[in-house]
Amino acid sequence: MSTLKSELSRDQQRTICSQLGSVKLKLLYKATVHGFTGAAFHQRCDNQSPTVSVGYNASGYVFGGYTSQPFSQSGQYVNDDQAFLFGFTGGKLHKYPVTSAPHAVKMIGNSGPYFGDSLALVNGSKPVIYSNTGAQIYSEQVADVKWLKHLSYLMFLYRNKKKLMESIQTYKPTVSYVSQARVLLIGPVGAGKSSFFNSINSVFRGHVTSQAISGCSSTSLTTQFRTYSLKAGREGKPLPIVLCDTMGLEDSKEAGIDIDDIGSIFKGHMPDRYQFNPAAPLPDDAHGYRKSPGIKDKIHCVAYVIDACKVSIMPTKLEEKLEAIRKKANLLGIPQLVLLTKVDEACPLVKEDLRNIYRSGYIKEIVRILVGVPLSCIVPVKSYSEELELDLNCDILLLSAVIQMLRFVDNYFDELSDQLSSVELKNLRSV
Repeated sequence: MSTLKSELSRDQQRTICSQLGSVKLKLLYKATVHGFTGAAFHQRCDNQSPTVSVGYNASGYVFGGYTSQPFSQSGQYVNDDQAFLFGFTGGKLHKYPVTSAPHAVKMIGNSGPYFGDSLALVNGSKPVIYSNTGAQIYSEQVADVKWLKHLSYLMFLYRNKKKLMESIQTYKPTVSYVSQARVLLIGPVGAGKSSFFNSINSVFRGHVTSQAISGCSSTSLTTQFRTYSLKAGREGKPLPIVLCDTMGLEDSKEAGIDIDDIGSIFKGHMPDRYQFNPAAPLPDDAHGYRKSPGIKDKIHCVAYVIDACKVSIMPTKLEEKLEAIRKKANLLGIPQLVLLTKVDEACPLVKEDLRNIYRSGYIKEIVRILVGVPLSCIVPVKSYSEELELDLNCDILLLSAVIQMLRFVDNYFDELSDQLSSVELKNLRSV
């Protein structure tokens, strides 16, 4: 037993131990050494508890399950309210419930550990063909892997996240003389405009970061018009999208951003870092004012950032301002969508698990309240606020929102191309 060497790194072992209290791991069984058979597993692991089963797949993912109950060959299910499944992502351990609890563990004589219907290690005394690598068991066991629902979903998310990031990085506007899509974030004070930018920036940086000023306040923390260019990594190339941040909307006429200033931003007149004046809109003699903005300076998509907790209690004056902005955007042919933020704060079910976002009756009710906005134009997101580490489910929602923005930007450029083609055709006919 002393010659057995763990495949887990010391950091991974410490992380597992931190979930179990004051324990020390002892390697009991290693499938690549003792064999991929149920008999070998039970010979070394029966009546040992608590145990952790650890598996490895061909892609290098580390996952497994914990049970406080001793293994046997009874053929029966055993209840265990302490049992859980886990997977390592980015050095961090993510825990998941056993889906068939309270029947947490099944004691099968000719196979390795079974965690409900979710995870099996050493199935039918044969190494599982989905992986070429061995598996081990520690006070806590191992073997090879039969993929489970939770961890296959985790792998899907990783692949999907990579695909979404690549789609954003390789995006090119359909108009050749525009290199970056410009998306304007508009919303009430505290809805999370700056937080949304910070969160998208965090996903591409690989860690939680905060560039734009954000926080909780009764008045807008953003007092300037800011254009933020995202980068793929700390020293990476700029992404083909610019997020434009504005002063927050307020229900008072003399507070928050002026509606006329929104029009100036739409048309590309407003310079970066312009200091908003709620009492007076942008004058045409202001420093940096663009008198003849090009297509690259204009807004190509508008994203209304709405707090999911406050949709049903939004002041009438604020609704009127949003409606006035929508009309301006419609006249200019700018596509619009709604970013529904703070969905976890609005619904306990979503707070428990972000994956419940599309099953939440409360969120569906919020969407119903947003009448006049097509469902395809409402995108739920959760921005980073108190978190210190990235969360995969959160990243997927954020990246999906950016993808939807870029699709809307394409609609803007398609419409622009159609208009230009019509003008050119008309000119040809008049010759």
